[in-house]
Amino acid sequence: MTTQKHVAVYYTGGTIGMQQTSAGLVPADSLANLAAPIFQEYSHQLQCDWFISNPLIDSSAITLSNWQTWLNWIDSKATAYDGLLILHGTDTMAYSANIIALARPQLGIPVILTGAMLPLAVPNSDAPLNLRTALAAFNLSGFTQTAIAFNGQLWPAIGSSKISTERADAFANPQFGTLAQWSVTDGWFNINLPVSTPTAAPMCHNISPSARIHCFTLTPGANLDMITASLTHNPPDGVVLQSYGNGNTPTDASFLAAIRQIGQQSIPVLNISQVLQGCASAVYAQGHELRAAGVINGGKCNLETALAILTLAASNHWQKEQIENLLHQQQLV
Repeated sequence: MTTQKHVAVYYTGGTIGMQQTSAGLVPADSLANLAAPIFQEYSHQLQCDWFISNPLIDSSAITLSNWQTWLNWIDSKATAYDGLLILHGTDTMAYSANIIALARPQLGIPVILTGAMLPLAVPNSDAPLNLRTALAAFNLSGFTQTAIAFNGQLWPAIGSSKISTERADAFANPQFGTLAQWSVTDGWFNINLPVSTPTAAPMCHNISPSARIHCFTLTPGANLDMITASLTHNPPDGVVLQSYGNGNTPTDASFLAAIRQIGQQSIPVLNISQVLQGCASAVYAQGHELRAAGVINGGKCNLETALAILTLAASNHWQKEQIENLLHQQQLV
């Protein structure tokens, strides 16, 4: 006999629950009623309690304060529930998944994010499959991490990105692949869950709403001058630099001087590859000057993971060594 699990559902907004208005799609608070028949399919396995964010938001409007509010909600529910389901807009879902995974890494229960490319109320919506995938994941044996459930796939939060605005398979994780796949007919297959290990008391890293992380993508041309000017005259709390290939940049004297200058101010610069399946590493001499200037090698970090790491670093006053340790813990370097 399967023991019924208790799951908290947090509806934050997003396309999955939107309705049409004269100005376009907006989040609506009727999602729980619309989704009730799908949740009823799992009622023998899951008891789900709904919580509605106030206000509901389009995920493209997310702020650091929203993230901290959601972390507070997770803290209030984690010990009372067997799992947490967060219904979220797709635009920034991967960013939120990374923040949650890194800010609350040892909850010991699954935290699943899902949403949809089309509202649940419209014909041919992808929302039913995404909801079924998410709900089925709570009965995966040994699954206790933060993940994105989408289009019959369960993606680990770390390394995930939104890759399409046109297709139902809108998410991917080029570095780490899927945790598992699901279908209505076959259930779970291709399961590749990490081995669970006992952990100490859950770590809790909070977010400062004032943390300022600047993200720059290198491109050929005058872009380098813009980055240099910004670093020199408007230094942030952290920098994500999306460089070429294996972490290479031009050997421009002014740019490297700006990097060294903010390094002297203990402002972390995390160097990542702009390639979807890239790895910033000490391979080419072309990147030597940048590494010598004090940047942190981001290894397999994608933009979403790198931003989450530096947001938490700035919020919690982490030193370079702490950031590097986290990269190693997450098997990113």
